[in-house]
Amino acid sequence: MLIPHPLLGLRDAEEFTYLGDASLLDRPDPHAPDAAQQFYEYQHLRDNPAGIHRELWFHEQGDRSWLIVTRNTLTHEILGAELARDAKGAKA
Repeated sequence: MLIPHPLLGLRDAEEFTYLGDASLLDRPDPHAPDAAQQFYEYQHLRDNPAGIHRELWFHEQGDRSWLIVTRNTLTHEILGAELARDAKGAKA
C-alpha cells in the first residue's frame, strides 16, 4: 500500500506506524465537569467503521511526521493524506 505523503510523495506503508482513528487528536477537555467520563470514552470506546475512515499514521522510518490518511477500510484505497498539524479537525 502506498501512502501519498504531502511533502515526500508516494511512500510505502511499511515506513509508517498505524496509530488508529484520527479523532484521537481531539482530546477531551480535562477541565470539563464530565472530564472523567470523556476520558474514559476517549481511551476505551472506539468505532470500527467499514468504508471511508480518517486514520492517524506516523512516518516512523522517514521524516517522523504525523499524517491523517483518508482510507477506505473495505478496499484499502487511499483517498488522500494531510499533515496532522494542518488538519481542520480530525473527526470524519
